Amino acid sequence: MEIKVSRPGMLTTVQDLGRHGVSSTGVTEGGAMDKFALGLANLLVGNAPNEPALEITLAGPELEFSHDALIAITGAEIEGIEHARPIKICAGDRLDLPVVTRGCRAYLAVAGGLNIEPILNGAGTDLRAKLGGFKGRALRKGDVLSANVMKRETHGRWKLSPTLSPAYSASPEVRVLPGLELGEFGKIFWKTEFEISTQSDRMGYRLKGRQLKRKSSRELISSAAIPGTVQVPPEGNPIVLMADAQTLGGYPRIAHVAQVDMPLLAQLRAGDHVSFRKIEFEEAQALAIQRVRALNMLEMGLREKLR
Repeated sequence: MEIKVSRPGMLTTVQDLGRHGVSSTGVTEGGAMDKFALGLANLLVGNAPNEPALEITLAGPELEFSHDALIAITGAEIEGIEHARPIKICAGDRLDLPVVTRGCRAYLAVAGGLNIEPILNGAGTDLRAKLGGFKGRALRKGDVLSANVMKRETHGRWKLSPTLSPAYSASPEVRVLPGLELGEFGKIFWKTEFEISTQSDRMGYRLKGRQLKRKSSRELISSAAIPGTVQVPPEGNPIVLMADAQTLGGYPRIAHVAQVDMPLLAQLRAGDHVSFRKIEFEEAQALAIQRVRALNMLEMGLREKLR
């Protein structure tokens, strides 16, 4: 099956759940910014959670399908499009995905998955390295994606429980684990609501608010950095590392976002706000296990709904 791009949208890329086991070589984890939403979109059409799908940012593409297909769109909500449920597409249909009305990034999965050759343990697009996905870049007008033809039918009328999804908001409270240098900044971090600045992208979000002043002047040795690490550069405006984060960093680490709350950050856009709340490792671990169990139960339940 071919999917032709009639309009690419603002930034539409192929993503999966990321590259794992290669960070020691300097390759970023990458993958979807909102990995929960991408995995959910895949489950809703009967795919494995890690199948490559489209990540749509703020304004979507227009796509033409050569064959009948079953798709699902999750994450950010798009004007006029059914959200988080399977949608039937007929051969020759044009799917017009206009502006995102709530959130920042939507995910479109196709039953059967996109035909993308994995590179370094992943199929996602690394824009800076120009590898993976569709020719290592964002989609352009005239591009043609290949997808597996998978005839799948939905049975009955049903919808997902709202409790399954993260508590998406334009001003979420995000749970974090204390960082190694947290004690060098006092308590101001917990008392500040930060704004997402325009200097934010898939690599990291730069936050605006009360500047954080470090008590110590000691130099730090660069060490491992991963998505979710909150660093504080010398000027005092924190940076939250996101999906395309570098693998090493030398700035003080004030906190680390609990994995279960990374989707909340992924759906923020410039001008939105975020505050932080400290939790302990055991709570973060329990939340992660709870999320995995909920998705596993959903996957089992969908087997009866998709044939």
